[in-house]
Amino acid sequence: MTSFNHPIELLAPARDAHVAIEAIKHGADAVYMGAPMFGARAAATNSVDDMAQVCDFAHQFDARVYATVNTLIYDHELKQAEQMIGQLWQAGVDALIVQDMGILRLDLPPIALHASTQCDLRTPGKAQFLEAMGFSQLVMARELSMDEITDIRRAVKVPLEAFVHGALCVCYSGRCQMSQAIKGRSANRGECAQMCRLPYDLVDEKGRALVTNKHLLSLRDMNRASLLQQMIEAGVSSFKIEGRLKDVNYVKNVVAYYRQALDHIINQSQGKLRRASFGASHIVFEPDVCRSFNRSFTTYFIDRRLPDSGTRMASIDTPKSFGQYVGKVVHAHGIELVLDTKLKLTNGDGLSFLAPDGQFTGMRVNVARGNRVTLRDPVAISRGTDVYRTYDKGMDDALSRDTATRRVAVDATLRGVGQRLVLTLADERGCRVVHAIEDAPIQPAKSSQEQRQQDVLAKLGDTIYALRNVQVMPDTFVPASQLTRLRREAVELLNRAWTISRKRDRRRPEDLIATSFTTSLTSVDNVANHLAATLYREHGATYIEPALECQMANDGEAIEWADNKAPSSVLEVMHTRYCLRRELGACLKTEDAKRLPARLFLRTGSTLISIHCDCTHCEMHLALDSCNPHIV
Repeated sequence: MTSFNHPIELLAPARDAHVAIEAIKHGADAVYMGAPMFGARAAATNSVDDMAQVCDFAHQFDARVYATVNTLIYDHELKQAEQMIGQLWQAGVDALIVQDMGILRLDLPPIALHASTQCDLRTPGKAQFLEAMGFSQLVMARELSMDEITDIRRAVKVPLEAFVHGALCVCYSGRCQMSQAIKGRSANRGECAQMCRLPYDLVDEKGRALVTNKHLLSLRDMNRASLLQQMIEAGVSSFKIEGRLKDVNYVKNVVAYYRQALDHIINQSQGKLRRASFGASHIVFEPDVCRSFNRSFTTYFIDRRLPDSGTRMASIDTPKSFGQYVGKVVHAHGIELVLDTKLKLTNGDGLSFLAPDGQFTGMRVNVARGNRVTLRDPVAISRGTDVYRTYDKGMDDALSRDTATRRVAVDATLRGVGQRLVLTLADERGCRVVHAIEDAPIQPAKSSQEQRQQDVLAKLGDTIYALRNVQVMPDTFVPASQLTRLRREAVELLNRAWTISRKRDRRRPEDLIATSFTTSLTSVDNVANHLAATLYREHGATYIEPALECQMANDGEAIEWADNKAPSSVLEVMHTRYCLRRELGACLKTEDAKRLPARLFLRTGSTLISIHCDCTHCEMHLALDSCNPHIV
């Protein structure tokens, strides 16, 4: 299967215009950026002018720019969202990444819509509903297996998008209510308090601590570079890197790494696969994702339902970066360390290790000499301790330079027709222009002009083009000034031809008679305004609870467009495929279940969160008392 022949897209995050442009230079086929408002990362918004700048740069390569408008939107904000989306369309944005179905009922330009990961797409039925609503691309839940992706691929025809790298939310995306319930900060409104990265105690029903001060919900980072071929065969066509808050060096390194991996697969496909944009990226460093921020890696649930023996999904000792494994300590004395490593360490590197007290402890390298380092400060570390490089000075220095160029391949044919000098340019995007200079001083040459003419035509350094094939007039003398003028004017025409001919994505029509994926929507289905409720009712929903954010924001007042909800004494705050019991080696389906008591709780401060294992579906639910979450 080749993803229904959809082009293969590498989709990169960008916190701002500078990062977006560097992502495209380093090989991204598309970037996703926070819109001025209503993006799910409140700290990564961009002005319309900045997004227009990125569109101008990206569209030269037919790379796309997607704006994240993927928060829940309240009724009083709908008009503002409508106006902003119109401005994004005018700026050239190719698609919106959307969670709130109310957006589909706004008066919008014909901009393409992508279903955000917050839409909680885990089943073929949900995928079919989203396709019917007019979404052009569907972002699937991170937790899905290859078989589940294949089932969804068979159910729909639009492109499927899947995460391949970066930080993991422990909860099914869009269903996490812990930050809202405990801190009053909604993850679905771009204000996540990152409750999953906090330390917790694991306690029994009597309050006795079984595990103390560990980051029990903090997952490792995703890395699926070794599974790209299988993901393509399962039906994925857009490969998404997480990280709209990451810095430019992280994005450069990770994008370049996955660009090389995907290019290898595409080149080996014998024409069965194609890229989603044009232009080759020339990288001047060796990409290595282990040398950028990471909490160590997991492939998560995509390749098998349970982790292999000894393989873990969580990083319970620290939510911070583990970075790159260096090696074990061979000798330690004061500020002197000898390490069992073949890595090239650099003055200024940051190293870390897990201390006996369970704390992840850092140390700075003053001088590195092979596997011997002198630290800035003395540190207590034992022989045999594993050491990690959490700050890579050499890589950071390399990435801080101009590290990539991207060029569109162009073929040139030079010929003379009488006293007319004619240049034809044809590029890999499918554009072709013919330009002539009248009354050109064309004369027979006394010696071969081939190399000279090729050199003049190849001087494209201030453009996006690189000469691929060229045919010249070796027996004809043409002044260099005439050739230069001809090349410059032809390139300008080529740019104009592409601008005119490039096709812009448009919103797909909504199937007005399609049936909703469910007739009963609860608070975790995130209906936050009357337009979203109207859409669901028009497609068959008969019962709609308002999103938790609406309930808390309205302080218990009635919401006219929603149905009455009986108050519950228990509020589910997380629904996950990750299971803490399984992670700690006490799965209820195994003989090791007795390692931990049947009833377990997470405790942070005075808040107690109950753990419920759904062994039928192999999932975990976290809940607290909605009336009084602060149980001692």
